[in-house]
Amino acid sequence: MKLYCLSGHPTLPCNVLKFKSTTIMLDCGLDTTSVLNFLPLPLVHSPRLSKLPGWVSKDGTLNLEKELKECAGRVFVDSQPEFCLPEKELLDLSTIDVILISNYHCMMALPYITEHTGFTGTVYATEPTLQIGRLLMEELVNFMERVPKAQSATCWKNKEIQRMLPGPLKDAVEVWTWKRCYSMQEVNSALSKVQLVGYSQKVELFGAVQVSPLSSGYSLGSSNWIIQSHYEKVSYVSGSSLLTTHPQPMDQSSLKNSDVLILTGLTQMPTANPDGMLGEFCSNLAMTIRAGGNVLVPCYSSGVIYDLLECLYQFIESANLGTTPFYFISPVANSSLEFSQIFAEWLCHNKQSKVYLPEPPFPHAELIQTNKLKHYPSIHGDFSSEFRQPCVVFTGHPSLRFGDVVHFMELWGKSSLNTIIFTEPDFSYLDALAPYQPLAMKCVYCPIDTRLNFHQVSKLLKEVQPLHVVCPEQYTQPPLTQSHRSDLMLELQPPPMPYRRCSVLNLPFRRCYERVYILPELANSLVPSEIKPGVSLATVSAVLHSKDNKHTLQSVPKPPPVPPSKKRKRVMEEPPVVLAPKPLLSGAVPLDAFLATLQKHGITEVKVEETADGHILHLQAEDTLIQLEEDGTHIVCDNNEPLRTTLRDLVLRFLQKL
Repeated sequence: MKLYCLSGHPTLPCNVLKFKSTTIMLDCGLDTTSVLNFLPLPLVHSPRLSKLPGWVSKDGTLNLEKELKECAGRVFVDSQPEFCLPEKELLDLSTIDVILISNYHCMMALPYITEHTGFTGTVYATEPTLQIGRLLMEELVNFMERVPKAQSATCWKNKEIQRMLPGPLKDAVEVWTWKRCYSMQEVNSALSKVQLVGYSQKVELFGAVQVSPLSSGYSLGSSNWIIQSHYEKVSYVSGSSLLTTHPQPMDQSSLKNSDVLILTGLTQMPTANPDGMLGEFCSNLAMTIRAGGNVLVPCYSSGVIYDLLECLYQFIESANLGTTPFYFISPVANSSLEFSQIFAEWLCHNKQSKVYLPEPPFPHAELIQTNKLKHYPSIHGDFSSEFRQPCVVFTGHPSLRFGDVVHFMELWGKSSLNTIIFTEPDFSYLDALAPYQPLAMKCVYCPIDTRLNFHQVSKLLKEVQPLHVVCPEQYTQPPLTQSHRSDLMLELQPPPMPYRRCSVLNLPFRRCYERVYILPELANSLVPSEIKPGVSLATVSAVLHSKDNKHTLQSVPKPPPVPPSKKRKRVMEEPPVVLAPKPLLSGAVPLDAFLATLQKHGITEVKVEETADGHILHLQAEDTLIQLEEDGTHIVCDNNEPLRTTLRDLVLRFLQKL
């Protein structure tokens, strides 16, 4: 059993598991942190960005003014943003049989895998994962396509040139594999390969293994996966949460008795408490609005935004923010808000019960009805005529490199009354803000990450007790910035097996058994004989029939009767003779009793020699050797067939025939 690691990002995993003749890809996360190296894409012409100076090396030998721009001491690529893809050279991706998706954030690289590698398999995901994943991909494509960039920067990717660039460009990995965003046509083609599954539904893969999704408690439709055969079990835990938020709670009990547990997608903010961050978010928002400023919240169009809106729903009246407009701007804003209300069976029990009242499970429905929350596809059109300040704007993209958020950064960045509140943990907020410096607006960092922290995961692993744990190497050591915090790492016995991008791990357990079925008529013909109290044994002669990884023992076919014929048949056409099998022998030859039997038969001169495997008996008068070993007996005598036969019969007296 092998595990290939194709991604170096612990929360955006992409691994391939080879298990019992099947090749299974576990998630295909897209590492979007690479976009932080690029200049933002403004929706309207930005004089500030267009006047940024080009970059020239200090000694003047390297001039990349057309490709690289300098802003506040940092260098950015002036080109369409590109993404760091999962590794494609480690194994042939066309051999992948299935792709299992754990949540909608971990499927963003799907079109790159299914459309450009010769993939012909099936993708399995839950319905909310598919639909919300589609929205996020559609939004990403829309952000890119509405601000096309003519030039494409490639010179800076040259290894010799990249080495001379300032950081972080100098340290960027695999830059030659970075790719521009896919098209909507590729998205639709990739998602047409998805087959929907429900929690605990068992899916057979070629009769070899069974896969089944379990609720992971992190987002709508998010799953952990069980991959098992009759005798082995692998659990894949990715992006799970034990906190009480809007999704169905995590199913922990089904993870028990795993031979291997692959663990990814733990919290990126182990020291930040989500409840504390929500409180800080609300108080900073209220403070800014009261001072007459605007609040900008860069976020994804699904996920934490539902919890933020629910939190604000309870907070608005008590903080006297009833008249403040809340705007949600995204090409998929309307679909996202509506989808969250219709996936009732994927929600926690509390929200499910509201559907039968009937009430909308999420309170943002009421915010929309009372006009406190308005949603728009973009800043153009209706929004520009209805927009009033001070207000709160939720919009994407959290990287601040594309989407409507770029326009608000240019619009509000110069005033210290305004505040930007970061709630998504995927990007370093300092790196996200770098191309907008110098910036007057206030910045508040309240990362809300509900995924498992190290304390919770240690407790979980104690309960489910897997034999082996495999995890990204980042989890086996404390963060670089807090090297003294041994509580911010996984400490297990035996220690977890770490992996990094491009690792290939041989997982530490061997398959020992295979299940074989026996036909009733063959079972009927067996004659068991008791070899010791409570243990019976029967020999079987049968034909092993294997199809779709299912093995069946069938009766040996009898040769058809030969019809009488005057013509002589050729020898080749005669049916093969099926010989009756020789009896099997079991038991051991006791030395003393055997020597006594030899003596009775007139063999008295016996020299006994002890060996590592048993004894050697030298019959001196007869010039014969008898080797008595655990798994066999050898009689060596020279041209004396009657003696050999006699000795064989004496040995057989002590053994049991089956």
